[in-house]
Amino acid sequence: MKNPIAKGVFDIVPHDPSPEGVWRSSHLWQYVEETIRSLANVYGYREIRTPIFERTELFVRGVGDSSDIVTKEMYTFEDRGGRLMTLRPEGTAAVMRAVIEKRLEQQPASQKLFYIGPMFRYERPQAGRYRQHHQFGVEAVGDPSPEQDVEVIDLLCELYQRLGLKNLTVMVNSVGDAKTRKEYGEALRTHLSPSFDQLSAESQIRFEKNVLRILDSKDQNDQKLLEKAPSILDFLTEESKEHFVRVQALLKKIGRKFVAQPNLVRGLDYYTNTVFEITSGELGSQNAVGAGGRYDGLSPLLGGPPLPAIGFATGIERMIQTCLAQNTPFPKAPHPLLFLIPLGERAKDRAIDLSYELRHQNVATEIQWHPKKVGTALQRATQLNATYALILGENELDSGSITLKELATRREIPLPLTDLIDFLLGLNPTSD
Repeated sequence: MKNPIAKGVFDIVPHDPSPEGVWRSSHLWQYVEETIRSLANVYGYREIRTPIFERTELFVRGVGDSSDIVTKEMYTFEDRGGRLMTLRPEGTAAVMRAVIEKRLEQQPASQKLFYIGPMFRYERPQAGRYRQHHQFGVEAVGDPSPEQDVEVIDLLCELYQRLGLKNLTVMVNSVGDAKTRKEYGEALRTHLSPSFDQLSAESQIRFEKNVLRILDSKDQNDQKLLEKAPSILDFLTEESKEHFVRVQALLKKIGRKFVAQPNLVRGLDYYTNTVFEITSGELGSQNAVGAGGRYDGLSPLLGGPPLPAIGFATGIERMIQTCLAQNTPFPKAPHPLLFLIPLGERAKDRAIDLSYELRHQNVATEIQWHPKKVGTALQRATQLNATYALILGENELDSGSITLKELATRREIPLPLTDLIDFLLGLNPTSD
């Protein structure tokens, strides 16, 4: 092929027959997205849609110029007006920009928002990580309470539970406030300074720019050097400590199991207090399914008023892949209830009337418009997983009697043609 798909992206198609590509079948994505929308509605979150590109400065200021996203992963281009634009690498900064610009924070209630959409990061493609990937995220803006933190964590856990995911680990931590991070950062530098030359090249850069990011290093030697490092929990201010204690107590109260993980940090610079991550053993070294945290300091960075906020993002690819790895049952792909095979022009005219009347009453119906052989048309009906097939010819029209073929069992059901619609409506739970 002259123009194959670019590296690190993929098509979502009605059915991907390859064993490694099952997760790219569109009915799986539709099921997950429908589950997301239903759950978001139950928790009182409303959808927001932001552009897939924004001014580059939004992400530099919001995500942080020391983050991997800004330093290595953004897709940035210059538009015809000479302005730097960036394909959206994450959702939080864009949502907060919209909240500030539209003055949504001035509405009476706190803003509880969710989004579903593609994100773009230039990184080495691997299991669950792609250059265009898709995220579901929520952002709760305006409520600083631990109760809001727990609602967000619980929403994510409930989503995974409804999708049937198993063997997940929920980790929570607090990165405290600005005073906490300043004092802890100094203590961590003091601890690591004698071993600076032994740190990985990436951690040596983080040592100067954002030393807390070293806690997130996947390098085994870095982790060994951190074994006796001080804990950030020992540096929490009283206010941050009370907040974290309350978060843990509420998680226990609602029955959500979790692990307090002092080394857990988030890769973005705007997080404060509560951070959390949910991991799966099905995804290799990059095992996070979803993660998030509180970011009360983001709005002022973007030129807005002080706004407490917390959110998360979870990859849709990762959710589907984890479900399949755990043999979680998915609904079957949509399929026609009736497959019509008209023989001749007169039958075709009658089939048109039948098909549109059925479709207008929410009965999934397909027609083989120009069947050359009945056997080939029946094969097509089987491929589409149709429930019934109806061969409609001159004899059926003249006699007014038809025979429905139930394809899975090969059972034949004789019916008057005038009873066909009522028969199918009686079987179809979505019909009006």
